[in-house]
Amino acid sequence: MGTGQRVAVFGAYGHTGRFVVTELGERGFLPVLSGRDAVRLKALAHETGWEARPASVDDPAALDRALAGAAAVINCAGPFNTTAAPVIEAALRARIPYLDVAAEIEANVDTFARFADRAREAGTLVVPAMAFFGGLGDLLVTAVAQDWATADEAHIAYGLSSWHPTAGTRTAGAVSRQRRDGRRVRYAGGRLEYRDDASPILEWSFPEPLGKRSVIGEFTMADVVTVPSHLSIPDVRTYMTVEAARDIAAPDTPAPAAADEQGRSDQTFLVDVVVRSGDAERRAVARGRDIYAVTAPLVVEAVGRVLTGRTEAVGVVSAGEVFDAPDFLRALSPHITVEPRP
Repeated sequence: MGTGQRVAVFGAYGHTGRFVVTELGERGFLPVLSGRDAVRLKALAHETGWEARPASVDDPAALDRALAGAAAVINCAGPFNTTAAPVIEAALRARIPYLDVAAEIEANVDTFARFADRAREAGTLVVPAMAFFGGLGDLLVTAVAQDWATADEAHIAYGLSSWHPTAGTRTAGAVSRQRRDGRRVRYAGGRLEYRDDASPILEWSFPEPLGKRSVIGEFTMADVVTVPSHLSIPDVRTYMTVEAARDIAAPDTPAPAAADEQGRSDQTFLVDVVVRSGDAERRAVARGRDIYAVTAPLVVEAVGRVLTGRTEAVGVVSAGEVFDAPDFLRALSPHITVEPRP
């Protein structure tokens, strides 16, 4: 896919960042390693042979040097509440596309609100949440909706076999909880609602091998930002299997451990998507392994499409709006397999 173009990766030495760097190299791009920790960058540069350019978000000049000559930048460094805006500013100065893997709802809301006009005026792309949470769900809902201009509801149920969070996931979660004063959030009636009550426990009938499972209802993820950004669906709900929710809530759950030569964990996932319009219902399911590792093919496929002009919009856009969703999902095989579900 790549033609030797440089793609800067901010937060390259992080858990997800390392997967992204590897994926870029395998697809023919030239990763430029960047981030705040010069020591970790140097070690990764020695390990991979790629160029390292240290930079911190409070040093615009260093960010400009990190992005110099790059065709695009991928931000993998959370919390995105802190890193997204400075790296987007640097991308706008360099006039190059920006993509990130943010799962933080508030950070993604900020990106749409703050940079929509400026990115559109610059004729460039800013694609937040181009990851497992936010990007994949949006692509699936968009593909399932097909020709429906509007729908009544979209439901995205996550069936994770387990969830061993990275340090970055824990930090991002803490930042989000602080920003919403400990309240939970849901998307209903065409807007985000912040609530003090407990999330409901529901039953969800996943396809095999999961079958019927207890899920946390309104376990709200970045899909409630990406999907409504371009689809007229007033109610977007996300759900999480109870076991996975307990894993991430427990302070002693260990970080993900490599279980194969690619560094992937043994975690498996199943994403069941339902879109309803009146009495009609459309449904599909996606399957794969390791939500952190699979973010790499998602965001790198997106970079490749952006840099080859296979996009349908400019400005701040979500995956489902800017890409041909069915074609994009087919391109993710064998990392992710998608099939319609009656």
